This record gives sequence, structure tokens and C-alpha cells, in this order.
Amino acid sequence: MFISVETKKTQKDPLMQLISLQKASGCWEIGSTLAKVFGQTEKELIEKIPAQVKPDVWATLLALIWLHGIKINAQVEWQFLAAKAVSWIRSQKVVNQSECIQAGNSLLGCQVTEDALGL
Repeated sequence: MFISVETKKTQKDPLMQLISLQKASGCWEIGSTLAKVFGQTEKELIEKIPAQVKPDVWATLLALIWLHGIKINAQVEWQFLAAKAVSWIRSQKVVNQSECIQAGNSLLGCQVTEDALGL
């Protein structure tokens, strides 16, 4: 089986993995690959979902927090996919968004504010 150099690079680079996992709508879904990007297990991500929050909203908020908290130096590469994700989050009308962002920061070891995320 032939695997291109580009494919191997994508598999190893967490930012490229995250980018490849974004859905056309702008959201991310919880899965083992996404969890690996964050250095977590899928079970850990699911266990930390705040009450009344849909899993795809939680996954998308985590992706935004991770981008702003861990990969801020590569912002040029991900700013447009982040804008798409922010637009999608706004369309979901998340009631406890601040709580979600605090929980996400805690899980990922970041200190990203709602304002920094553009929410």
C-alpha cells in the first residue's frame, strides 16, 4: 500500500489532524483521533461534557480552545477554519457557553477567554 509523504505528515502533526477532522459545517465531532490531538482519550472527552451540551458543540469548543491556547503561533494557518467554527457555535445557541469554556480550559490546560475565541 502506498502512503504519500503528505499523508504521513498529516498523521503526525496534531494541527493538520485537527484541520482534517473539521466537518464542512464548521464543527468537530468527538472521536478517538480528536481526543489524541488533545492528548486525551475519547472517554475522557465524553466524561467532561458539561450538562446540556451537545457532544459536537463540546468538541468544537475544545478545538477552538486548543487552537487559541496551544497553536496560537500558527494562527495564520487556522484562522479561517476557526472563523467557520465560531459561526457554527453561534448558530447552536449554547446556553452555558462560559461554563463550557472554563471546563475546556481546565481539560486542556489552557487559559483562553471567550473574547479571544471570538464568541
